[in-house]
Amino acid sequence: MTDTSAVADRYRRLANHLADTVAAVPADRWDSTSPCEGWTARDVLQHVIDVQSMPLTPVGLSLPPAPAVDDDPLGAWTATRDAVQAILDDPRRANLEYDSSMGRTTAAATFDAFICFDLAIHRWDIARATGADETIPAEELTAAAALADRMGEMIRSSGVCGPVVEVPADADEQTRVLGRLGRRA
Repeated sequence: MTDTSAVADRYRRLANHLADTVAAVPADRWDSTSPCEGWTARDVLQHVIDVQSMPLTPVGLSLPPAPAVDDDPLGAWTATRDAVQAILDDPRRANLEYDSSMGRTTAAATFDAFICFDLAIHRWDIARATGADETIPAEELTAAAALADRMGEMIRSSGVCGPVVEVPADADEQTRVLGRLGRRA
């Protein structure tokens, strides 16, 4: 069983950080090109919202409808965030199990491993596209590097991350991790 309180707290912190970034995006910057090839900042946010259901659907849970990202990016994100947070705050629902491509797991474990990774890295993508603060918390850089280690080359499949970007030997930790994830800092 996953410690759902720790996962809920981590998700809350990252989801609120993303909400702050989304709230700061000027309306005319949502169509800015993101570091994700072929995606705008708006596309990245839509992706983040869409993947929130990934660990919920297999356990029979769903999210209520949210505003459209095209009409209300912040409303779309906060409605989704709040619905997910309610699930993660309920250990009974958060610990529902399912069989994933990586084996038996829980919704909470998937949020901890993959969805929180998505929140941290895609918040950076949106920030980069729109001129916002690009700082990724140190603990999330460590978690992202650990996930990349666990996934190996699988992290490059299905468009998850692009090819490694070479960085200078004296690059800071964020630049090194982003390079591993196919991003130019």
